[in-house]
Amino acid sequence: MSAAPKNDPAAVEVEVREKIHLEILKRTGAYHANDHVLLPSGQHTSEYIEKTLVTTEPSFTEGLGAVIAKHFAQWPVDAVLSTGPGALILSHCVARAHPSRPVVIYGTKGLSGGKRRVTLPVEFQRLIREGARVLLIEDLVSTGTTLDLLINLVEQLGAEVVGVGCLWRRTSVELNGKPVFSLVSRDFPTYDPSECPLCKRGIPLNEEFVRRRHLRRPSTAQEPKTP
Repeated sequence: MSAAPKNDPAAVEVEVREKIHLEILKRTGAYHANDHVLLPSGQHTSEYIEKTLVTTEPSFTEGLGAVIAKHFAQWPVDAVLSTGPGALILSHCVARAHPSRPVVIYGTKGLSGGKRRVTLPVEFQRLIREGARVLLIEDLVSTGTTLDLLINLVEQLGAEVVGVGCLWRRTSVELNGKPVFSLVSRDFPTYDPSECPLCKRGIPLNEEFVRRRHLRRPSTAQEPKTP
């Protein structure tokens, strides 16, 4: 996020808004900045987002969802569609705050033949009828692949995507010309270890996020076997 020109009130407003939202994400523990982080890919970066923590604070999520809903309030919306647990929680907050009182539906992500796919449960298909107006909600947008698939899915059903709302947009990819509103539009570079400027400055490497994946396993519980 570059500094806004002082003579551009709209740009200044956007910058202030993003700073507020960044502070909210910091308070949830989801956003880590001014660090030297080892990513699971082996690359290094100075910033990191733990997606699973973004929507853990209900009051913050409700407030952020209301901001997205206010932006799209001028568009009538019949349904809010998302994928993934974080985006689904956010989509409920958006739908509650939107004046159209849309229904909330979700798709599932997966792989087929090595390619990503999204699937809409059969019981939801009747809610995206021909001519319906659908708002897509995501938590973090990186490549835009999932959103492109959702747009195609909605249009195959004869409905219209009125826009895309998200918490964080890392890239400026175009999404079939659909209006995109993000609370934070910010990318951060990643570096190969051999070329990392943070390494060259001698800043200690934070391996916590990769270590968690290897040392911690998800907690599980299962039904006991019947004798």
